[in-house]
Amino acid sequence: MANGFNPAGVWAPNGRAFSQGVIQGPGKVVHVTGQVAWDEHGHVVGRGDIEAQMEKSVDNVRLILAAAGGRLDDIVSMTIYFLRHEDLPGIQRVRSRHFTAGSAPASVIIQVPGLVAPELLVELVPIAVIPPERFVHPALH
Repeated sequence: MANGFNPAGVWAPNGRAFSQGVIQGPGKVVHVTGQVAWDEHGHVVGRGDIEAQMEKSVDNVRLILAAAGGRLDDIVSMTIYFLRHEDLPGIQRVRSRHFTAGSAPASVIIQVPGLVAPELLVELVPIAVIPPERFVHPALH
């Protein structure tokens, strides 16, 4: 689990789901390829709907981590790329449904002019640390 902290003297997250710093514990570091709102067949989920696309992207991350014995709260860092400034509240709502103050990853969110396909609105790039007692090598199952 990510060990997040928000020290005094630094601007506060103010209810947003991220930590100013995260202490990486022991375990296997898993770098996840950028995840977008594609289903298993490569079809876009939630065209035009930032929350639906965020949920699908988070679900893809969840499935990838689970294949190695991980969970969302193992994410220590996440970069989020997004297109439209007006989508920030929706992005934050979805993040808040999946992360809490103690397990929220350190994060950066970057507005970009486009992603790999024009109908995609957001892309998540997480790094997780799966504790040794839960880690399962994906090639072995």
